[in-house]
Amino acid sequence: MPLSRPRRAARPALPARRSRYVLPSGLWALALTVCSVPAASAGDAEPSPAASAPTVRLPVIPGSLGSGASCTRPSPTAMTVVPWTYAVLGLSGAREHSRGAGVTVAVVDTGVEPGTRGLKGRVEAVGDAGEDCVGHGSFVAGLIAADDRTSGGAGAGGMAPDARVLAVRGTDARGRADAAAVAVGIRAAADARAGVIAVPLALSKSSEDLTAAVRYATAQDCLVVAAAVPDAPAGASHGTTTPAPPGAYWPASDKGVLSVLDFGPDGDRPDDAPKPLRADLAAPGDKVVGAGPRGKGSFTGTGASFATAYVAGAAALVRSRYPKLSAEETARRLTGTAYPADTPRLDTYASLTVVPHTGRAAVSQGAPERRVVLSLRADDPGPRRIALLVGSAGLLAVLTAAAVRGAVRARRVRPDDVAEA
Repeated sequence: MPLSRPRRAARPALPARRSRYVLPSGLWALALTVCSVPAASAGDAEPSPAASAPTVRLPVIPGSLGSGASCTRPSPTAMTVVPWTYAVLGLSGAREHSRGAGVTVAVVDTGVEPGTRGLKGRVEAVGDAGEDCVGHGSFVAGLIAADDRTSGGAGAGGMAPDARVLAVRGTDARGRADAAAVAVGIRAAADARAGVIAVPLALSKSSEDLTAAVRYATAQDCLVVAAAVPDAPAGASHGTTTPAPPGAYWPASDKGVLSVLDFGPDGDRPDDAPKPLRADLAAPGDKVVGAGPRGKGSFTGTGASFATAYVAGAAALVRSRYPKLSAEETARRLTGTAYPADTPRLDTYASLTVVPHTGRAAVSQGAPERRVVLSLRADDPGPRRIALLVGSAGLLAVLTAAAVRGAVRARRVRPDDVAEA
């Protein structure tokens, strides 16, 4: 009996022993709540700044004009929100490493108006290519090189705002293209020593002259970037039509050409958009926003021609930052640092900062005397989520050990409690 009294006096301490594993249970629930924070979809990693903004209706930039149509008129509407392409392309981080200075990008299209917003003073034209009635070439040139500091409007800047633009006509005045015209345009761009030749045109038929022109340009160390398919027809839709069989288009199908496919904000393409037999790289091309040939308003467009503009601009950034890289090495760098996908997707920031695992000395040959940044950009949510996951996993491990220890101690005192009874 004398021994049982102290035991009974100590019984109030039993709840304290139980609290050792009751308390961790509450913390366990809290830890699970913390761990659930990073479980967002990949599409939420970099939300578009315009995701919650009101709808802005912009006119569509045409690819060609009918025989009796007047020239494309200025847009009455200026973009007031940052388009989705800005974050996807990582332009804020990329511009810290290159702005395309010292590189000329030729645009083989409907022409480029020298007064296009954001391009003033940086456009040189071959022949009559300084006149752009259609506006498509001016729009493409703006996506490539419009200066964000002078273009006005939200997200109006191009990929390489310090690059120069060479306007080369690859169509007639109404925007109709053929192999002969494109071949002449590519040769003219190569003769002008353009570092990058953007061909936003995709022809269903090639010619010996076109293939020879591409071969001539690559021999001059010009990187030819071309649309893998024609632009989707106006009003193209998602999920309502049967896809057409893949086809070959030129000059994208010629050897040595970097062929480009488009994708939209949801990562898909319109179901009735033309499909290529192959493509080297994909870039944003659906609902892109840029300047027209005249006025201060904005236009929108959908198709591989605009994805071609973004890749050509990225190539200018790479050739500016690594001037000793050849055209072929530049193309390999763009594809080698791309996001893995059925068609690898352009990663502008990585193409400027990551050392490719190619076994070649591509970076050491062309890297300037500047530090190569291997870390992700500051606004990338990935490192924060990884840190949160690691921290949460560690917390769970500690709480699990505490719970097990509390349970073991509880079992050890159970015989004494039974003896008390």
